Amino acid sequence: MFTGIVEEIGTLKRFERQGKKISIAVEAKLILEDLKLGDSIATNGVCLTVTQFGKDFFKADMMCVTAEKSGLNTLSVGTKLNLERALRPMDRLGGHILQGHVDTIGKVIQITPNEDGYLMEVEVEDEFKTQFVAQGSVGLNGVSLTIARVYKNSFTVSLIPETLNRTNLGNLRVGDNLTVEFDILGKYINRYFEFKEDNKSKIDMEFLRKYGF
Repeated sequence: MFTGIVEEIGTLKRFERQGKKISIAVEAKLILEDLKLGDSIATNGVCLTVTQFGKDFFKADMMCVTAEKSGLNTLSVGTKLNLERALRPMDRLGGHILQGHVDTIGKVIQITPNEDGYLMEVEVEDEFKTQFVAQGSVGLNGVSLTIARVYKNSFTVSLIPETLNRTNLGNLRVGDNLTVEFDILGKYINRYFEFKEDNKSKIDMEFLRKYGF
């Protein structure tokens, strides 16, 4: 579990395909301080398990299907990555609950500068249009953000200077992709109403006639 408060920006040093698996090596510093084998690190919002680490790097593996769903399969050496260690029970929950299970890939369709930073609009596939609400939370490249406005299949977030300086979101340009994880609470609510819709009463005129009404 993560909070979406990025601790460090790492650099991709190696990217290798090994059958159905991809192995990556990431240069980092801060997150290595108390790292152990098997620990989880949110890497651009994707929960990865550490398989090896040294004084200035860690390695992790992921299945190709995970890489494709999150867009990490398009990474290239030198790419900057948002990094966050897993939440500890005694930590403050400064952002919102993120699982590191990316839902989809979003596309930046507009960036509007303002006096406080940028307003960025992100488009997602139509099937996800019920997953976001104004003033709700969303994880973009592993960064916890508040949604400002919503449209049919896109939403905007405000990026303040602090966020731009501490994450890789300041490097994004129109047309770029990024990982998107929607609020887990919203997912449960959507799931509930899916079943509620399926279990609606089937009473109609034919039913009433059949049973003598």
